[in-house]
Amino acid sequence: MSSRTFVGMPPFPVAAREALSDAQLRRNLARATGTIRAKRAAVVAEVGDWEALRARAAEVKDDTLAHLDEHLVTLEESLTDRGARVHWARDAAEACDVVAAIARDHGVDEVVKVKSMATQEIGLNEALAANGVAAWETDLAELIVQLGDDLPSHILVPAIHRNRAEIRDIFRRRMAGAGRPAPDDLSDDPAELAAAARQHLREKFLSARMAVSGANFAVAETGTLVVVESEGNGRMCLTLPEVLVSVVGIEKVVPTWSDLDVFLQVLPRSSTGERMNPYTSTWSGVTPGDGPQEVHVVLLDNGRTRALADELGRKALRCIRCSACLNVCPVYERVGGHAYGSVYPGPIGAILNPLLTGPGEDAATDALPYASTLCGACADVCPVNIPIPDILVDLRSQVVDAHRGDRVPKPEAVAMRATGWAFGDARRLAWGERAAGLAGRLIGGRSMPGGRTALSWLPGPGSRWTGARDLPAPPAESFRAWWRREGRDEEDEG
Repeated sequence: MSSRTFVGMPPFPVAAREALSDAQLRRNLARATGTIRAKRAAVVAEVGDWEALRARAAEVKDDTLAHLDEHLVTLEESLTDRGARVHWARDAAEACDVVAAIARDHGVDEVVKVKSMATQEIGLNEALAANGVAAWETDLAELIVQLGDDLPSHILVPAIHRNRAEIRDIFRRRMAGAGRPAPDDLSDDPAELAAAARQHLREKFLSARMAVSGANFAVAETGTLVVVESEGNGRMCLTLPEVLVSVVGIEKVVPTWSDLDVFLQVLPRSSTGERMNPYTSTWSGVTPGDGPQEVHVVLLDNGRTRALADELGRKALRCIRCSACLNVCPVYERVGGHAYGSVYPGPIGAILNPLLTGPGEDAATDALPYASTLCGACADVCPVNIPIPDILVDLRSQVVDAHRGDRVPKPEAVAMRATGWAFGDARRLAWGERAAGLAGRLIGGRSMPGGRTALSWLPGPGSRWTGARDLPAPPAESFRAWWRREGRDEEDEG
């Protein structure tokens, strides 16, 4: 896996077409996202000033990003004062090297991990494996993905594409090879599955000398890192091992504890549909005799300063990884997260990946801004008011601009140039109108409501359009021809 995108995955249009043929996947997604949507709607409705809270969260994020350099320096100083060691990583390779070096210095061959999008983004598990270190995921959904040799498909629930029967089969087949085996009589009852995972992970927690985490937030004034979770596995990782390494995106900083208060209200409601997270863990450096006695914090850029330089796109850095946009997206619900070919799927991934990487770098990333209907549901539920549809449209223009100098232009570019050439001269346009009318009569069409006619097929390259949608049939007579036939030109001259 490279940073942010999965190597070898096809671009979204290809992957989405394949995903749409998987009926079981669609059923799993519809059931899961529908449940989460309903829970979120219920707890949000309890908050009388929800829109004001969203506006405040966006305001705090924007103000922080405007002075990010100052807050990061404050965070580093606060962390250092409390005994933590701070490392700065410009990209995924630097971040992975830092973590691998710490593991090597302590002679560890396995680490336990708290669920972290940042470590997935940089491909940390694969980098540690290349250095002889096994990284064990302890979040239940991440464990399912890891044991199944799978890829995550959701920010909050990485195994959302799996049902209970599939999870039971994965546990039966793969747990023994990674540690404590699953019970022989394991059923697909959720309580039994959770118990099997708990017993399997307990051995990892008690034996691991090093843990790796991310952080939902980093409070600059006190050097405090914050992780919110629902299972308690994170708490085990953050307290039991001797060494703790936290990989934190530089946009996760908040200036003060009062700022943090806003996000601890909007995040659980938007993500898990809860009033508050069952586990909110905070730690500030090293406390003698309590918890890890060596704490490292890797502050990760990996394209974030590039996104920060984009006047509109920087608003994506407000994201608190709640996944609310995924759960309401009609595209995501039908194709799932794997179709995006990215660590960050769904609407937020469709903007975040191109912003971090830049347009024109690879076909898979360039396809992401088009993986949307622009219906706006994502912006409506975003707890930090990210204007996702606006950013998608802007990124589409950036993708087009990035390919203007290509030696072999894309078919769309050729079509637009031909259209510009035709529209640039009245005579050429008139000829094109006559040709279109003749073609429409030859091809024929079918009637639609309102007396309109649609072409259900076109020959050659045009079949790629009509294979998925109807095309309004061109009129048999153009407006210009009708105007002349009615003698309007002579009336105007008179």
